[in-house]
Amino acid sequence: MRTRSLFALVGVAAALSVSAISPASADDTPVLTAGGAAVAPGDVLTASLASGTKATLYSSSTGTSGVSCAASAFTATATDNPTAPGTATESLTAHTFGSCTSNVIGVLGVTSITVNNLPYTTTVASDGTVSVTPPTGSAVQTTVVLRTLLGSITCVYQAPGLTGTASNTDNSITFTNQQFAKASGSSLCFSNGYFTAKYAPVTDTTQSGSPVVTVN
Repeated sequence: MRTRSLFALVGVAAALSVSAISPASADDTPVLTAGGAAVAPGDVLTASLASGTKATLYSSSTGTSGVSCAASAFTATATDNPTAPGTATESLTAHTFGSCTSNVIGVLGVTSITVNNLPYTTTVASDGTVSVTPPTGSAVQTTVVLRTLLGSITCVYQAPGLTGTASNTDNSITFTNQQFAKASGSSLCFSNGYFTAKYAPVTDTTQSGSPVVTVN
């Protein structure tokens, strides 16, 4: 009887141990996963514009005058991915724009758009908040070169940082009316630029098959 009682106690203890361990395993889910696996530090994450959308830099938050780009993409490297809920960190190493046009009076076309002062620090929180921060002492900066009736002009726009939203619905990151102020440029350069773009899907190109990234 004592032997059976001892075995019974051991069985109960083992069952309790499993019960105690299982929730802890669930709690080990990191903020960013790709294809069910953790996004590891060093993994490269990329995304282009969501299908059917454009990246715009308009002169006002409600207007449609400015610059519009049919192509844009970013590349970032994961640097920290803690257990959720929490905040993952990435280094934004590239952000490109192409196939850009302008409807500003006097502007004939867009020669180039270049993002300066890279890399930027990007954080992604479990609630979907995305923050982009420039290196200390600098700004998030974009240089726009336009062709005009008077020749080529360069417009430089700066912002202290950007805030976006990540969504698991389509594995996207969206920036809406992020305000930039003109740092330099001619009178043809609008005084403020409002940046809007949606990137989807965000994928982890380091992992096999480039699975989409999910925020937890």
